[in-house]
Amino acid sequence: MAYLFPPMAEEPPSDYVDFVAGHLAALRRDAARLVDGDPYANQIPGDVLADVAGHWRRLRWWSRLRRGDAAADFVSRRLASRAKQWREDRPYPVDVRPVASPATAMPMASVPSVATARRPAARPSSVAQGLAPLLGPTARVSARPVAEAGIAWVHAYQRYCWRRVGRVAAAVVLIVGTIVQIMSHLSTTAP
Repeated sequence: MAYLFPPMAEEPPSDYVDFVAGHLAALRRDAARLVDGDPYANQIPGDVLADVAGHWRRLRWWSRLRRGDAAADFVSRRLASRAKQWREDRPYPVDVRPVASPATAMPMASVPSVATARRPAARPSSVAQGLAPLLGPTARVSARPVAEAGIAWVHAYQRYCWRRVGRVAAAVVLIVGTIVQIMSHLSTTAP
């Protein structure tokens, strides 16, 4: 079947997972700051990521067109919107104050240090352990960003499916209504 706009994929693309991995920590930190650290506000980053997933193809296209990071701009706008909505839904007023960053909270000179004796470097027990420092890092993306990306993508896909059902239902109602109007018009004008 030919599509004017191809349907949303059921699985998150790798570039979306990479985007989530790169922005998840900052998103969680900013969400906690915007909602005053409320433990029930942990859903805000997931909602923001689901919003991004729903618009991912358009954001990726817009990023290529503008040669900028449209997804990061969209994340900041959606985070502010979701935090504002969260504050309005609270039965009590939420007072959000800026939190001092860890770098400005305590100068490094006043941080107590633990004196440790320097140990001599241990000899590798095998040739593989001796060659390990020469290899590049093999660190993989942790499981949390992959899971968050998958969950957000599923939520966005469910929204996409419901919208598609709504569009089909609206089209059916319009077609049936048009047929009824045409038939009633033809029955009144017939001799």
